[in-house]
Amino acid sequence: MAGIDQPADQPILPVPPESGVDAEAAPDLTAAVVEDIPPEIVAQSLGQYASAWWTKVRSGDTGLLPVAVALVAVIVVFTIVSPRNVFLTPGNLVNLFDQSAVFIVLAMGQGFVLLLGEIDLSIGYVAAIGGIVTANLVQPGLDLPWPIAIAAGLAACAVIGGIHGVIITRLRMPAFVVTLAGYLLWFGVMIIILGPAGGVGITGRLSDQQALYGIVYAYIDPLIAWIALAVLVVGFGAMMWFGDAARRRKGLVAPPPGLTAAKIAAIAVSGVVVVAICNVNRGVNLPIIGMPWVVPLVLVVLAMWTVLLERTPFGRHVYAVGGNAEAARRAGIDVSRVRTLGFVLCSLTAGIAGVIYASQLGGMTTNIQGGQLVLYAVAAAVIGGTSLFGGRGRAIHGLLGGLVIGAIYNGLYLLGLPIQWQLIATGLVLLAAVSVDSLSRRSTAAGAHP
Repeated sequence: MAGIDQPADQPILPVPPESGVDAEAAPDLTAAVVEDIPPEIVAQSLGQYASAWWTKVRSGDTGLLPVAVALVAVIVVFTIVSPRNVFLTPGNLVNLFDQSAVFIVLAMGQGFVLLLGEIDLSIGYVAAIGGIVTANLVQPGLDLPWPIAIAAGLAACAVIGGIHGVIITRLRMPAFVVTLAGYLLWFGVMIIILGPAGGVGITGRLSDQQALYGIVYAYIDPLIAWIALAVLVVGFGAMMWFGDAARRRKGLVAPPPGLTAAKIAAIAVSGVVVVAICNVNRGVNLPIIGMPWVVPLVLVVLAMWTVLLERTPFGRHVYAVGGNAEAARRAGIDVSRVRTLGFVLCSLTAGIAGVIYASQLGGMTTNIQGGQLVLYAVAAAVIGGTSLFGGRGRAIHGLLGGLVIGAIYNGLYLLGLPIQWQLIATGLVLLAAVSVDSLSRRSTAAGAHP
């Protein structure tokens, strides 16, 4: 299906002799068909892949290019205008990672329903419910182990998502209305759970409270971080290299070896840069060295949802339903089940963001701006490249869009500007992202129907 970001497990068919087409000249046909076929299918080398990718960009399918350009532009601008060039210092970059974590995870959660052509307006307060349930379970009296507390918080969010999904699919109600009702409902439930105190903290002496607080404020030993990075790059790189090689031997679609090597190199370089930045001493009076635990946590969520969306039948069904629900139904896909699970995964991911948010704040209070969080979740997903119209997007779009939002937030804070300028800047970037998405779809449609 054209315009869908998903791998295609199908053999590459040779050019039959009776077709009258010279098999040796077949790669020259890449430019003619690339607008309808992903580059990794038609390209036989890294150069052909780059050529096919550029042809798709010119046809309107820009992929990650707009958000990459936006992220670079934001970094350059704030590096120039920030006082004492503090924006690119290791201490500020680590703060940027921490501040962006909630936006990133919420955007990845919102991505599940946006891929289906839906929206979840309740995600901000669902995240708050997850954080509050988790924080309450490690209080004196209950004092549950932190893994059980987190599991309970995520389970509560998954149940909420299931309720939303069942109402939307079984009663055929608009997701906008159902999740708007959920926005109000879970806001009220949050206030009830917090009770007269209006808040719950996790900065006490109990070890499980300290473990939750340490998600953002505890650091991995530098040596362990380097060893873990080496193991991950070697392991993941070997899996990619030998996996793609096996697919090529079986005649299945696989990227050119040069592209696989380039991806492995990019992962290695990115990992080295991040670990090196985090291992710089950022303290003033006391040493602060090491990577915050929230960084690998976000990357684990990214890896899980990337595999789910791009390497499983369920992921292909999500793209199919978002691209054309009626065609998916006629193909035998249980559309109601896919939509329900999409809302479950959205709320489950929101629960993870809620736990991170509780760690950032040292607890949860009724002052949480759930409405602002849902706007940032949608904005980050769309800025990252996920389409509001369904059928196009990846988990990494949430990561990149969340970094853009976090960079804007961080840069304007360094300039001492009030919250209204942050909202204005984010709104303008979101408007630009939606415009790119709309123009991209229009260009693709024009190319498909000359």
